[in-house]
Amino acid sequence: MRGQRGLTLVELLVGLAIGLMTIAVAIGTLVISRQVSGSVSEASQLQQQAAQAFRSIGQQARQAGSLRLNLAYAKDSSQSVDLADPVAFEVPTGVTTVGGVDTAAGSQDQLTLAYQDYTEELVGSSTAQSQFRDCLGQAGAGTPSVVRSGYSLDKPSGATRGELDCRGSAGSAQPIIENVADFRVRFLLQGGDFGNPTMRYRTAGTLAAADWPHVQAIEVCLEMEGNENLPATTVPYLNCANQSVVRGQKLRMVLRNTYQIRSQGRPTGVTP
Repeated sequence: MRGQRGLTLVELLVGLAIGLMTIAVAIGTLVISRQVSGSVSEASQLQQQAAQAFRSIGQQARQAGSLRLNLAYAKDSSQSVDLADPVAFEVPTGVTTVGGVDTAAGSQDQLTLAYQDYTEELVGSSTAQSQFRDCLGQAGAGTPSVVRSGYSLDKPSGATRGELDCRGSAGSAQPIIENVADFRVRFLLQGGDFGNPTMRYRTAGTLAAADWPHVQAIEVCLEMEGNENLPATTVPYLNCANQSVVRGQKLRMVLRNTYQIRSQGRPTGVTP
């Protein structure tokens, strides 16, 4: 019976080298797979947060400028309503439909949306109730009762991202989403002559007090920043200020949405 020959030192080293290379390739593939999976998951998370903010702003923007339809304006609330009674929209006083500032400080907000709060008869309820709520789920406040929602970016000095806050009717502010690198609002102002309107983008700082009633729409831009470290790139992107900047090592997403504002009960013709 012939004796069995073992592995030489060179063969053993070659085998170890091949094994280590296989492990290195597997680890590299795992790291890349995790990086891709993390980026996709983070992109989805950032999109969901932005969608939540847009949903909140959109809900308030769709109500801004709304008026109560009085089904019997010639009668008081104690009298019953008849089908033949004349109806009329009530134009409230003291309600600023849309407003804002470029840089918020203190109790100021970059975007403010408001509308009249009033009660209505509800099926199954013996008392009239209001169904309107601000961005924090609160009812209107003040006299007359107004539902007001204000949005602004709360970003600490030196930080690259912060939280988007909403200030409700009661005046208190709470964050609604995080990971916000920038929040900007532009207002679409209708001008021109009757029958030949023009639409122009304006910032809050370029709008005079007389211009606000003629704002027809608002454009909201959110720049979101992720937490995952990514390979650095020199490929630029356009931020909310329409500036070409480099992404760096963080995932960044710029999302925009435009909301039309209801007629604010004023003439639309204004010379820009």
